[in-house]
Amino acid sequence: MLVDGLVARGHEVSVHGPAATDAQFGFAERGAAFVPVEIPASPQPGDLLAVRALRRSLRRVDPAVVHAHSLRAGLVAALARPAGTPLVVTWHNLVLAQGLRAKLYHPLERRVARAADVTLGVSSDLVERARELGARDVRLAKVPAPVLPPSARDAAEVRAELGVEPGQPLVLAVGRLHPQKGFETLVAAATRWREREPQPFVAIAGSGPSYMMLAQRISADHAPVRLLGHRDDVPDLLAAADLVVATSVWEGQPLFVQETMAAGVPLVSTAVGGVPELVGNAARLVEVHDVDGFAAAVAELLDDPSQRAELGKRGLAQAATWPTERDTLDQVEAVYAQLRTREER
Repeated sequence: MLVDGLVARGHEVSVHGPAATDAQFGFAERGAAFVPVEIPASPQPGDLLAVRALRRSLRRVDPAVVHAHSLRAGLVAALARPAGTPLVVTWHNLVLAQGLRAKLYHPLERRVARAADVTLGVSSDLVERARELGARDVRLAKVPAPVLPPSARDAAEVRAELGVEPGQPLVLAVGRLHPQKGFETLVAAATRWREREPQPFVAIAGSGPSYMMLAQRISADHAPVRLLGHRDDVPDLLAAADLVVATSVWEGQPLFVQETMAAGVPLVSTAVGGVPELVGNAARLVEVHDVDGFAAAVAELLDDPSQRAELGKRGLAQAATWPTERDTLDQVEAVYAQLRTREER
């Protein structure tokens, strides 16, 4: 989105990152130059190679501003940028590492926070975290809500394909199968709904490293949860769902939460990260890892169609207040202009 918008506004843009990123987004076709730089997912000796490669590529393009996305890219960019070149770093995620990994990551956080000329955080807790670590100029990033295409299939067709019986409520979760998403809370809560009549059809759409762990947990607990795997029909699933749940341990401004509310589907979510400020009073919020609270909130809403309809209406109204792509581009462009002005003084 940033590449498309900045190119359309007449800026020369180059993207430096893993080759797989260009394969996914096709930056050259969007009018930007792309330079492959492999940045390891976690700190390791390979970082030195990434720093050297990025330093060479940045010297060739001589950028007015370097904008890095995430802590890992921020660290490599801080070490590789040409002297005097302003650095913007957007923090998209909270570091959830523990033990030895936390001891490794926290000094890196501090290094990135203090190296950036401007830090943008996608949630208020990230903004506060960056300030605590010594960031000089920290601002809340304006993150636009995704524009979800309309559903392509009738809800009844989708429900029949999944095996949802007539009159059976469909409770939907979507996300990468990863510990951050907290799906074990949903699995545990689903065991509390086995005696409900009709029993909810609970489905999780997504793939990821936690698949086997979740499958084993579902089997051991005899939980009525279906793992759907990767799906490319999320609009259809949302249109067919009676209720959406999000059980994450942390989120900044989660795209699926935004998609859910923009579709007018009622939501039960954990009150973590940027979620409370994102949803306002348009979702039912539960504390993280609170299985009892989560199970009770879902059961109450399943028993009360009027509450679900009201939450859906509030979600549509709340979604109308979120930043647009234009708002985001205006903010980023203003940050770049401010930094260039600083350098000229």
